[in-house]
Amino acid sequence: MRPLLDGILAIHYNSIMIKRYYSGKISKLLKPNKVLVLYGPRQVGKTTLLKEFLKTYKGKVYSSTGENSSLQKVLESSDFSKIIPFFKGYDLIAIDEAQKIENVGQGLKIIVDQIEGIKVIATGSSSFDLSNKLGEPLVGRQRIKKLFPLSVMELSDNYGGMFPREELENLLVYGSYPEIITAKSYSEKKDYLIQIRDSYLYKDILEFEKIKNNRKILDLLRLIAFQIGSEVSLQEIGNSLNLGKNTVERYLDLLEKSFVLINVRGFSKNLRKEVTKMSRYYFYDTGIRNAVIENFNPIENRNDIGALWENYIVMERLKKQAYRPIYSNNYFWRTYDQKEIDWVEERDGKLYGYEIKWSNKRHKEPKLWKETYDNAEFKIINQDNYLDFVS
Repeated sequence: MRPLLDGILAIHYNSIMIKRYYSGKISKLLKPNKVLVLYGPRQVGKTTLLKEFLKTYKGKVYSSTGENSSLQKVLESSDFSKIIPFFKGYDLIAIDEAQKIENVGQGLKIIVDQIEGIKVIATGSSSFDLSNKLGEPLVGRQRIKKLFPLSVMELSDNYGGMFPREELENLLVYGSYPEIITAKSYSEKKDYLIQIRDSYLYKDILEFEKIKNNRKILDLLRLIAFQIGSEVSLQEIGNSLNLGKNTVERYLDLLEKSFVLINVRGFSKNLRKEVTKMSRYYFYDTGIRNAVIENFNPIENRNDIGALWENYIVMERLKKQAYRPIYSNNYFWRTYDQKEIDWVEERDGKLYGYEIKWSNKRHKEPKLWKETYDNAEFKIINQDNYLDFVS
């Protein structure tokens, strides 16, 4: 593994204010009588992004958090006579951690419907909670943007195009949370990831779903961490954890909706040879994945580099799709006789298959894929060409 940058260069890298993809874009994303929603995992920089934007905003602002009891009381009331006088006279309303307010969507709907020209921005770390509270009341009244751990695009913009390549091994092992990128030592990186794992990773689920036994969730994540790039059997996981299949399915759904895991389904045109009913799971961040299994070994001492690489490429591709944006349905493809393609995109009426390989060895396009989908493209993504794919 490359040593951490040191000397003057390290001071420069570690002291820089990291510019996010949406830095400088918030003003254009905000529209009168609409709610701009910034979703994302905890600790990825939503609050920092919001604060930096508010420093430059020229209008009259009401800014608070979902933990403000006075704000909770007003918005949770859904009472026009309380809400409108409270917010009238402001140009912008900014609410951080909005998921902590019950029925926040109904309160925000009243604001954008009744106060002419008002702009609203809300951040939240819990997708399942915010979607329940915002989704239905704000149909046609919201614009949603997702914030991830730092992308290759952002790292290149901040540190130069060589940084993602030179730091690749560290990114695979420790991930790309902002605090990880600016940490000055490996021990600092490890401590931070363990803190996220123990203090933040399950917080939304434990708070909002009243799940008391986070040990089962951690055990579930460990099993998933060892199955990156493979189909996951809910029945087998349930048997291993002494949990019912429905409970496993519910926990996995919550982990998706709280930005811990990504679920990818199998692609098929209903051919009997193709696997479609099972899922593959990836972690939002490889550092979190390694914290879950408590393995921060350098890649030359690991036997899971293929899984790490696949997880990393999948997430970086999803970041690119979200930020550019690229509109795509994403799948994997596999047959019952073990022919497979790791990543399949269905976009603009065409199929694109990508096999993700750490090794630069040649890999043939599966014959059945070519015969079945003769107009589909196929490409190997490896260390030589991955930057074009993700940035």
